Amino acid sequence: MRPPPLPHQIVVLERVLRRAGDLAGSPTEPIVVFDLDGTLYDNRARTAQILAEYAGEVAAQFPEVAAALGELAPTSVHYLLSDTLRAAGITKVEIVSDATRYWRDRFFAERYLKYDAVMEGAVEYTRACHDAGAGVVYLAGRDVTDLLPGTVTSLRKWGFPIGEVGVGLVLKPDATLSDEAFKRATMPSLRRMGEVIAFFDNEPANCNVARATYPDAIVGLIETQSVPGAPKPDASIEAIANFRLA
Repeated sequence: MRPPPLPHQIVVLERVLRRAGDLAGSPTEPIVVFDLDGTLYDNRARTAQILAEYAGEVAAQFPEVAAALGELAPTSVHYLLSDTLRAAGITKVEIVSDATRYWRDRFFAERYLKYDAVMEGAVEYTRACHDAGAGVVYLAGRDVTDLLPGTVTSLRKWGFPIGEVGVGLVLKPDATLSDEAFKRATMPSLRRMGEVIAFFDNEPANCNVARATYPDAIVGLIETQSVPGAPKPDASIEAIANFRLA
């Protein structure tokens, strides 16, 4: 039986819902902003799937690599692929380079989005925000050219609000643009959509930008994975594990 969410998490999430309800119907629509990867989605299974396929590709030539990667669990996937390979005992430069190329060619491909898992409570909570009267905006580091159709398909598949009044999806215009640079440049323009009352992301840097841009918003840091060397989150940022309310 799963342990219940921490009381602090419930308090934070319920505060957002109450604020959304209080402001619903006001001239300026309340907006709740969600990142996707690492926030609403756990994409470690995407990497695990790609590495399992790589294992099949190199099994004849490198059976020990195939054995190490073929049954790799999503929970063993690190933020950096090099760390994942190292933890699996794969350190040979040629193999690491080849596996990284193989992974990079596939990780940002639409056909692999189907392997992402949904964070606990994510669908129910985004729907609750929308039902409470808030606009829902997905602000993600995925790029619009390669991943827009697949992202919409995934959101619909899992039951997230999408294609409805008060729901927006904002993706990077250029795949080479860093997640932080994109969100730093884009975040101020969210005011055009309404009043940002809450922001959720798994990267401390993005949460810090949200705190500076929207000082009155509730900013939630989802404690999954973040880029190595990430800055310390502002003291006012609320750390939560997922979106479970019960």
